[in-house]
Amino acid sequence: MKRSPPELDYAIRGTKSPLPQRGQVVSNRARKSLNRLSVHLGLLLCCLGFGLPFAWMLSTSLKTLDAVSPTDGAASHSIQFIPDPVVWQNYANVVTNEKLDFPLYTRNTLIIAVLAVIGNTLSSAVVAYGFAKIKFKGRGVLFSIMLATMMIPFPVVMVSIFTLFRFIGDYTPLQMLGTFRPLWLPAWFGSAFSIFLLRQFFLTLPDDLSEAARIDGCSELGIFVRVMLPLARPALAVVALFTFMGVWNDFLGPLVYLQRPEQYTLALGLQVFQSAHGGTQWNMLMAASVLVIVPVILLFFLTQRTFIQGIATTGMKG
Repeated sequence: MKRSPPELDYAIRGTKSPLPQRGQVVSNRARKSLNRLSVHLGLLLCCLGFGLPFAWMLSTSLKTLDAVSPTDGAASHSIQFIPDPVVWQNYANVVTNEKLDFPLYTRNTLIIAVLAVIGNTLSSAVVAYGFAKIKFKGRGVLFSIMLATMMIPFPVVMVSIFTLFRFIGDYTPLQMLGTFRPLWLPAWFGSAFSIFLLRQFFLTLPDDLSEAARIDGCSELGIFVRVMLPLARPALAVVALFTFMGVWNDFLGPLVYLQRPEQYTLALGLQVFQSAHGGTQWNMLMAASVLVIVPVILLFFLTQRTFIQGIATTGMKG
Protein backbone atom coordinates (compact mmCIF):
# COMPACT_ATOMS: atom_id res chain seq x y z
CA MET A 1 0.00 0.00 0.00
CA LYS A 2 1.38 3.36 -1.00
CA ARG A 3 2.16 5.64 1.97
CA SER A 4 0.66 9.14 1.86
CA PRO A 5 3.08 12.09 2.02
CA PRO A 6 3.73 13.67 5.44
CA GLU A 7 2.01 16.91 4.44
CA LEU A 8 -1.24 14.96 3.86
CA ASP A 9 -0.94 13.27 7.25
CA TYR A 10 -0.47 16.63 8.95
CA ALA A 11 -3.50 18.04 7.12
CA ILE A 12 -5.62 15.05 8.15
CA ARG A 13 -4.57 15.48 11.78
CA GLY A 14 -5.14 19.25 11.57
CA THR A 15 -1.54 20.09 12.52
CA LYS A 16 1.25 21.84 10.70
CA SER A 17 4.08 19.97 12.39
CA PRO A 18 4.79 16.42 13.45
CA LEU A 19 3.45 15.20 16.75
CA PRO A 20 5.93 15.88 19.59
CA GLN A 21 8.13 12.98 20.48
CA ARG A 22 8.35 11.58 24.00
CA GLY A 23 11.66 13.32 24.65
CA GLN A 24 10.14 16.65 23.67
CA VAL A 25 7.16 16.10 25.99
CA VAL A 26 9.49 15.36 28.91
CA SER A 27 11.55 18.44 28.05
CA ASN A 28 8.44 20.64 27.97
CA ARG A 29 7.30 19.28 31.32
CA ALA A 30 10.74 19.88 32.84
CA ARG A 31 10.75 23.43 31.48
CA LYS A 32 7.30 24.11 32.93
CA SER A 33 8.34 22.65 36.27
CA LEU A 34 11.45 24.80 36.30
CA ASN A 35 9.43 27.92 35.52
CA ARG A 36 6.94 27.08 38.25
CA LEU A 37 9.77 26.48 40.72
CA SER A 38 11.39 29.82 39.88
CA VAL A 39 8.08 31.63 40.36
CA HIS A 40 7.55 29.95 43.73
CA LEU A 41 11.07 30.82 44.83
CA GLY A 42 10.53 34.44 43.84
CA LEU A 43 7.27 34.58 45.80
CA LEU A 44 8.98 32.94 48.77
CA LEU A 45 11.72 35.59 48.74
CA CYS A 46 9.07 38.32 48.64
CA CYS A 47 7.26 36.71 51.58
CA LEU A 48 10.50 36.55 53.53
CA GLY A 49 11.12 40.23 52.82
CA PHE A 50 7.68 41.19 54.11
CA GLY A 51 7.81 38.79 57.06
CA LEU A 52 11.26 39.76 58.34
CA PRO A 53 10.11 42.99 60.09
CA PHE A 54 7.34 41.07 61.84
CA ALA A 55 9.79 38.34 62.90
CA TRP A 56 12.19 40.96 64.26
CA MET A 57 9.36 42.68 66.14
CA LEU A 58 8.32 39.34 67.66
CA SER A 59 11.92 38.61 68.62
CA THR A 60 12.35 42.03 70.25
CA SER A 61 9.12 41.62 72.21
CA LEU A 62 10.57 38.54 73.94
CA LYS A 63 13.86 40.13 75.00
CA THR A 64 14.93 41.91 78.13
CA LEU A 65 15.46 45.65 78.09
CA ASP A 66 19.23 45.20 78.41
CA ALA A 67 19.29 42.90 75.39
CA VAL A 68 17.41 45.48 73.31
CA SER A 69 19.23 48.59 74.58
CA PRO A 70 22.48 47.44 76.16
CA THR A 71 24.45 49.88 78.28
CA ASP A 72 27.75 48.53 76.98
CA GLY A 73 28.70 50.39 73.82
CA ALA A 74 30.57 47.43 72.34
CA ALA A 75 27.62 45.10 72.81
CA SER A 76 25.24 47.50 71.08
CA HIS A 77 26.55 46.45 67.66
CA SER A 78 25.69 42.76 68.12
CA ILE A 79 22.46 41.45 66.63
CA GLN A 80 20.66 38.73 68.55
CA PHE A 81 17.74 37.36 66.56
CA ILE A 82 16.82 34.53 68.96
CA PRO A 83 16.03 35.89 72.44
CA ASP A 84 18.10 34.53 75.29
CA PRO A 85 16.38 34.37 77.70
CA VAL A 86 12.83 34.38 76.34
CA VAL A 87 10.74 36.78 78.44
CA TRP A 88 7.05 35.97 78.01
CA GLN A 89 6.32 38.23 80.96
CA ASN A 90 6.56 41.26 78.65
CA TYR A 91 3.09 40.55 77.28
CA ALA A 92 1.58 40.28 80.74
CA ASN A 93 3.30 43.51 81.75
CA VAL A 94 1.82 45.27 78.73
CA VAL A 95 -1.72 44.12 79.49
CA THR A 96 -1.49 45.11 83.15
CA ASN A 97 0.48 48.33 82.61
CA GLU A 98 -1.15 51.37 84.22
CA LYS A 99 0.10 53.77 81.53
CA LEU A 100 -1.38 51.61 78.74
CA ASP A 101 -4.96 50.61 79.55
CA PHE A 102 -4.91 47.85 76.98
CA PRO A 103 -8.39 46.37 77.69
CA LEU A 104 -10.03 49.82 77.56
CA TYR A 105 -8.26 50.81 74.34
CA THR A 106 -9.19 47.46 72.80
CA ARG A 107 -12.84 47.97 73.70
CA ASN A 108 -12.87 51.48 72.21
CA THR A 109 -11.25 50.25 69.00
CA LEU A 110 -13.69 47.35 68.69
CA ILE A 111 -16.70 49.64 69.13
CA ILE A 112 -15.53 51.98 66.38
CA ALA A 113 -14.47 49.11 64.09
CA VAL A 114 -17.74 47.17 64.40
CA LEU A 115 -19.90 50.25 63.74
CA ALA A 116 -17.73 51.28 60.79
CA VAL A 117 -17.74 47.78 59.29
CA ILE A 118 -21.53 47.47 59.49
CA GLY A 119 -22.12 50.95 58.09
CA ASN A 120 -19.60 50.80 55.27
CA THR A 121 -20.61 47.31 54.14
CA LEU A 122 -24.34 48.04 54.00
CA SER A 123 -24.18 51.53 52.50
CA SER A 124 -21.53 50.59 49.92
CA ALA A 125 -23.56 47.54 48.87
CA VAL A 126 -26.66 49.69 48.27
CA VAL A 127 -24.79 52.27 46.19
CA ALA A 128 -22.85 49.61 44.27
CA TYR A 129 -26.06 47.78 43.39
CA GLY A 130 -27.52 51.00 42.03
CA PHE A 131 -24.48 51.65 39.84
CA ALA A 132 -24.36 48.05 38.61
CA LYS A 133 -27.99 47.04 38.05
CA ILE A 134 -30.18 50.15 37.91
CA LYS A 135 -29.99 52.21 34.72
CA PHE A 136 -30.48 55.94 35.13
CA LYS A 137 -29.32 59.07 33.38
CA GLY A 138 -25.88 60.24 34.37
CA ARG A 139 -24.87 56.97 35.97
CA GLY A 140 -21.47 56.91 34.31
CA VAL A 141 -20.69 60.52 35.22
CA LEU A 142 -21.64 60.02 38.86
CA PHE A 143 -19.59 56.85 39.04
CA SER A 144 -16.56 58.65 37.58
CA ILE A 145 -16.91 61.48 40.10
CA MET A 146 -17.17 58.94 42.89
CA LEU A 147 -13.99 57.20 41.71
CA ALA A 148 -12.19 60.55 41.51
CA THR A 149 -12.66 61.00 45.26
CA MET A 150 -10.25 58.09 45.78
CA MET A 151 -7.45 60.38 44.63
CA ILE A 152 -8.04 62.83 47.50
CA PRO A 153 -6.04 61.91 50.63
CA PHE A 154 -7.57 62.40 54.05
CA PRO A 155 -5.14 65.13 55.20
CA VAL A 156 -6.34 67.36 52.34
CA VAL A 157 -9.96 67.36 53.54
CA MET A 158 -9.21 66.88 57.23
CA VAL A 159 -9.77 70.51 58.16
CA SER A 160 -13.00 70.74 56.18
CA ILE A 161 -14.41 67.59 57.75
CA PHE A 162 -13.39 68.76 61.22
CA THR A 163 -15.15 72.09 60.61
CA LEU A 164 -18.26 70.25 59.42
CA PHE A 165 -18.42 68.09 62.53
CA ARG A 166 -17.89 71.14 64.74
CA PHE A 167 -20.73 72.92 62.92
CA ILE A 168 -23.03 69.93 63.47
CA GLY A 169 -22.15 69.86 67.16
CA ASP A 170 -22.73 73.60 67.59
CA TYR A 171 -26.10 73.83 65.84
CA THR A 172 -27.63 70.44 66.62
CA PRO A 173 -28.12 68.50 69.85
CA LEU A 174 -25.82 65.79 68.47
CA GLN A 175 -22.35 66.24 69.93
CA MET A 176 -19.54 65.25 67.55
CA LEU A 177 -16.11 66.40 68.67
CA GLY A 178 -14.73 64.46 71.60
CA THR A 179 -16.87 61.39 70.78
CA PHE A 180 -16.57 58.28 68.63
CA ARG A 181 -19.13 59.52 66.09
CA PRO A 182 -16.72 61.24 63.66
CA LEU A 183 -14.73 57.99 63.46
CA TRP A 184 -17.58 55.69 62.41
CA LEU A 185 -20.40 57.92 61.13
CA PRO A 186 -18.76 58.70 57.73
CA ALA A 187 -18.56 54.97 57.06
CA TRP A 188 -22.37 54.84 56.88
CA PHE A 189 -22.19 56.91 53.69
CA GLY A 190 -19.97 54.37 51.93
CA SER A 191 -16.45 54.58 50.58
CA ALA A 192 -15.34 54.88 46.98
CA PHE A 193 -13.12 51.80 47.03
CA SER A 194 -15.77 49.58 48.62
CA ILE A 195 -18.43 50.78 46.16
CA PHE A 196 -16.12 50.11 43.23
CA LEU A 197 -15.26 46.64 44.52
CA LEU A 198 -18.88 45.64 45.08
CA ARG A 199 -20.03 47.14 41.79
CA GLN A 200 -17.53 45.02 39.90
CA PHE A 201 -18.83 41.95 41.70
CA PHE A 202 -22.49 42.78 41.01
CA LEU A 203 -21.66 43.15 37.32
CA THR A 204 -20.54 39.51 37.26
CA LEU A 205 -24.00 38.35 38.38
CA PRO A 206 -26.34 37.61 35.45
CA ASP A 207 -29.29 39.93 34.90
CA ASP A 208 -31.54 36.89 34.42
CA LEU A 209 -31.67 36.40 38.19
CA SER A 210 -33.07 39.85 38.87
CA GLU A 211 -35.41 39.65 35.86
CA ALA A 212 -36.84 36.33 37.09
CA ALA A 213 -37.39 37.78 40.56
CA ARG A 214 -38.97 40.89 39.06
CA ILE A 215 -41.38 38.76 37.00
CA ASP A 216 -42.38 36.94 40.19
CA GLY A 217 -43.40 40.29 41.67
CA CYS A 218 -40.34 41.01 43.78
CA SER A 219 -39.54 44.66 44.34
CA GLU A 220 -36.15 46.21 43.70
CA LEU A 221 -35.40 46.18 47.40
CA GLY A 222 -36.46 42.56 47.61
CA ILE A 223 -34.17 41.64 44.70
CA PHE A 224 -31.28 43.37 46.42
CA VAL A 225 -31.87 41.76 49.82
CA ARG A 226 -33.00 38.27 48.79
CA VAL A 227 -31.06 37.66 45.58
CA MET A 228 -28.01 39.89 45.32
CA LEU A 229 -26.76 40.11 48.90
CA PRO A 230 -26.60 36.34 49.50
CA LEU A 231 -24.62 35.90 46.29
CA ALA A 232 -22.28 38.76 47.17
CA ARG A 233 -21.12 37.34 50.50
CA PRO A 234 -17.48 36.85 49.36
CA ALA A 235 -17.22 40.46 48.15
CA LEU A 236 -18.96 41.73 51.30
CA ALA A 237 -16.44 39.81 53.40
CA VAL A 238 -13.58 41.50 51.53
CA VAL A 239 -15.10 44.95 52.14
CA ALA A 240 -15.68 44.16 55.80
CA LEU A 241 -12.11 42.93 56.26
CA PHE A 242 -10.58 45.97 54.55
CA THR A 243 -12.75 48.31 56.60
CA PHE A 244 -11.87 46.57 59.84
CA MET A 245 -8.15 46.74 59.08
CA GLY A 246 -8.37 50.43 58.17
CA VAL A 247 -10.22 51.39 61.35
CA TRP A 248 -8.10 49.13 63.56
CA ASN A 249 -4.86 50.71 62.34
CA ASP A 250 -6.15 54.29 62.07
CA PHE A 251 -4.05 56.79 63.99
CA LEU A 252 -4.77 60.20 62.47
CA GLY A 253 -8.55 60.06 62.94
CA PRO A 254 -8.50 59.37 66.70
CA LEU A 255 -5.69 61.91 67.11
CA VAL A 256 -7.88 64.64 65.56
CA TYR A 257 -11.28 63.91 67.13
CA LEU A 258 -10.66 62.25 70.51
CA GLN A 259 -9.88 64.47 73.49
CA ARG A 260 -9.89 62.35 76.65
CA PRO A 261 -7.47 59.48 77.47
CA GLU A 262 -10.32 57.11 78.28
CA GLN A 263 -11.47 57.44 74.67
CA TYR A 264 -8.15 56.49 73.08
CA THR A 265 -7.86 53.65 70.59
CA LEU A 266 -5.03 51.13 70.39
CA ALA A 267 -3.09 53.05 67.75
CA LEU A 268 -3.26 56.25 69.78
CA GLY A 269 -2.54 54.38 73.01
CA LEU A 270 0.68 52.95 71.56
CA GLN A 271 1.95 56.46 70.85
CA VAL A 272 1.09 57.58 74.38
CA PHE A 273 2.76 54.47 75.81
CA GLN A 274 5.92 55.13 73.80
CA SER A 275 6.34 58.64 75.20
CA ALA A 276 5.14 57.87 78.74
CA HIS A 277 8.46 56.54 80.08
CA GLY A 278 10.75 59.37 79.04
CA GLY A 279 12.62 56.88 76.84
CA THR A 280 11.35 54.12 74.59
CA GLN A 281 11.30 50.65 76.14
CA TRP A 282 11.51 48.81 72.85
CA ASN A 283 10.79 45.35 74.22
CA MET A 284 7.54 46.52 75.83
CA LEU A 285 6.57 48.59 72.81
CA MET A 286 7.13 45.65 70.46
CA ALA A 287 5.11 43.37 72.77
CA ALA A 288 2.24 45.87 72.68
CA SER A 289 2.53 46.13 68.88
CA VAL A 290 2.35 42.34 68.53
CA LEU A 291 -0.81 42.26 70.65
CA VAL A 292 -2.33 44.97 68.47
CA ILE A 293 -1.74 43.25 65.12
CA VAL A 294 -2.50 39.67 66.22
CA PRO A 295 -6.32 40.10 65.96
CA VAL A 296 -6.01 41.35 62.37
CA ILE A 297 -3.77 38.41 61.41
CA LEU A 298 -6.13 35.89 63.03
CA LEU A 299 -9.13 37.48 61.32
CA PHE A 300 -7.42 37.22 57.94
CA PHE A 301 -6.52 33.55 58.38
CA LEU A 302 -10.03 32.71 59.58
CA THR A 303 -11.58 34.39 56.52
CA GLN A 304 -8.80 33.58 54.07
CA ARG A 305 -10.86 31.33 51.80
CA THR A 306 -13.75 33.79 51.57
CA PHE A 307 -11.32 36.69 51.11
CA ILE A 308 -9.50 35.03 48.20
CA GLN A 309 -12.79 33.99 46.62
CA GLY A 310 -14.10 37.53 46.80
CA ILE A 311 -10.94 38.97 45.24
CA ALA A 312 -10.80 36.30 42.51
CA THR A 313 -14.43 36.76 41.44
CA THR A 314 -14.41 40.57 41.43
CA GLY A 315 -13.89 42.55 38.27
CA MET A 316 -14.35 39.71 35.79
CA LYS A 317 -16.90 41.69 33.81
CA GLY A 318 -17.40 45.34 33.00
